Amino acid sequence: MPSLFDPIRLGALSARSRVLMAPLTRARATREHVPTPLMVAYYAQRATAGLIIAEATGISPQGLGWPYAPGIWSAEQVEAWKPVTAAVHAAGGLIVSQLWHMGRVVHPSLPGRGQPVSSSATTMPGLARTYEGKEPHVQARPMTRDDIQGVLADYRAAARNAVEAGFDGVQIHAANGYLIDQFLRDNANFRTDAYGGSIENRIRLLREVTAAVAEVVGPGRTAVRLSPNEERQGVNDSDPEPLFEAASAALSEIGIAFLEVREPGYEGTNGKAERPPVAPRMQAAFRGAFVLNSDYDAAKGQEALDAGLADAIAFGRPFIANPDLPRRFAEGLPLAADDAATWYTGGAQGYADYPSVP
Repeated sequence: MPSLFDPIRLGALSARSRVLMAPLTRARATREHVPTPLMVAYYAQRATAGLIIAEATGISPQGLGWPYAPGIWSAEQVEAWKPVTAAVHAAGGLIVSQLWHMGRVVHPSLPGRGQPVSSSATTMPGLARTYEGKEPHVQARPMTRDDIQGVLADYRAAARNAVEAGFDGVQIHAANGYLIDQFLRDNANFRTDAYGGSIENRIRLLREVTAAVAEVVGPGRTAVRLSPNEERQGVNDSDPEPLFEAASAALSEIGIAFLEVREPGYEGTNGKAERPPVAPRMQAAFRGAFVLNSDYDAAKGQEALDAGLADAIAFGRPFIANPDLPRRFAEGLPLAADDAATWYTGGAQGYADYPSVP
């Protein structure tokens, strides 16, 4: 079986290893969602990853509700992303853009947002992050057919912008309770039209978005992230196995480069997850590279490869404080601990100031 350090083909991309960097929201863009020079340094430091999946990036003002997160809908944003991708490429790395629409998670207090949209008239539980602090979420407006066509156009435009910005491909964020997940799972989707009810209908938006993006960048440069097991930001499903098996089969038909699956570990009745993993059924239905993500270390990641459960592993938090994570894994070097208090605070501290091993 392959090791974490063997190369892998991900559609049209040839990654140097199977240690991928998962997307990590870090809130280092401007208030207008423009990438900053600090982000150039951060991503270049982590270019030894087999592939970097850049942080979730808004496809439109409507779809972006996280303060200081980057977008990719304007010419200014595209120009600001170019030094990031150039720095990663100069260091020998690969980087793809994760395209993000947050749906009902967007708060209307952010400039120009208005009422959030979703599959149905539901409200995200808890409090939203805003520039004024934490505020209660508001009820979303069900998307009309015209709204859906508009979102498809936004995904196409964002994919074109990602190519213009120098990204090697894109990943569609369809996980963690955001817009596409709000259509997929039955506790958030109460529609009675072609986008609700049956599994075939609930995966329709995912299929249409993925096909639209693949038309722009090519299937071999398109990936998707899904989170099949358990509640995510108030979104859940009563029967996830057939739902996500069908979603995986639909993505396989489009021919995407890889599918990244994030679900918590499961170790019997006392494990973290509420049910056994859905990923094996998804893997059986999917013909491309299959990537797992969630609380892996080097040993657990290699065990997953050895067992044939995945072709590569995406690591998130370990990359925060260990920009040279693949080397540390390969040489058995200790990992530095990250400071959670600096995850979203802005500035270099806890972001671009973690050293590599000499």
